[in-house]
Amino acid sequence: MQFVDFEKGCAPDALTIRQGSSLTTPENFVKVNVYAFGVNRADTLQRQGHYPPPPGESEILGLEVAGIIDAVGSQVHQWKVGDKVFGLVAGGGYASEVIVNPAHLMRIPEGMAFSTAAGLAEVFLTAFQCLRTIAHVKPAEKVLIHGGASGVGLAALQLCRHWGVEAAATASSSDKLARCRENGASVLVNYQEACFASVVSEQWPSGVAMILDMVGGDYLNRNLKVIARDGIIVQLAMLAGRYADTLDMGLLLQKRATIQGTTLRNRDDSYKTALIDAFSTACLDAFTCNELHVNIDTVYSVEQVGIAHERLENNDTMGKIVVEWT
Repeated sequence: MQFVDFEKGCAPDALTIRQGSSLTTPENFVKVNVYAFGVNRADTLQRQGHYPPPPGESEILGLEVAGIIDAVGSQVHQWKVGDKVFGLVAGGGYASEVIVNPAHLMRIPEGMAFSTAAGLAEVFLTAFQCLRTIAHVKPAEKVLIHGGASGVGLAALQLCRHWGVEAAATASSSDKLARCRENGASVLVNYQEACFASVVSEQWPSGVAMILDMVGGDYLNRNLKVIARDGIIVQLAMLAGRYADTLDMGLLLQKRATIQGTTLRNRDDSYKTALIDAFSTACLDAFTCNELHVNIDTVYSVEQVGIAHERLENNDTMGKIVVEWT
């Protein structure tokens, strides 16, 4: 992997970082001095040429940042210079400063480090979107979280515990499953050693109300086997490839199941604003008292961003990888 400055051009498999540029702040935006940024699978896909940014957004990688507001547009009133914030950007996060929609920022909880806050937004907002906004999970319901030791998976498990929802998790090792248990999973499946559909069906014969899946492929019909009647499968990614098993229409109809695909990056600004408002109201205070917390795998320096991408691509993480400016 190359490590290049965007101003000088970006090779197809290059990592794009921008440092120092004195950006102009439009009247309806704020400028944030970035202290740390999260690394996400979307970044690795974009670097490989598989996931272009939405039209009009920066080609620089990076979907979430944490830092201090350095400038405030004349029409912005909810933030001031010096506020410590974290939040979403549709691109441009791998930079020392970034222009951000003020409605897409949240105040960093008291006592939380910038490197921790940089790993909060994407995973918890994604998990919140899937569980609450799309699936409307309720206390005492049962859900299945695939990729339980990923950043989104661990966030989803914590939210389930926070709301009194029972959760099963799949992962590839005993260490990852132990982390899933620590974050709230009550049923654990090593998918390298056992069929998750058999294990979950044995534990919960009536099935699960919701499945959070980032795998796809041959998980499709197995998911249908364990989904409860009128349940929903929320598809986040396609780690097993773009095309899935031939759909078992009999199972789909028998279960009256819903298969819902979702993304966050290409949602419009109003959707992201509503999601951030709902999450902030329901969950942000829980980080101050440690009822919810960010699982940080490793914090790298910006010079090590290539290592961060390699580890994510090798599925060699438990929780979030963050890069900080030092």
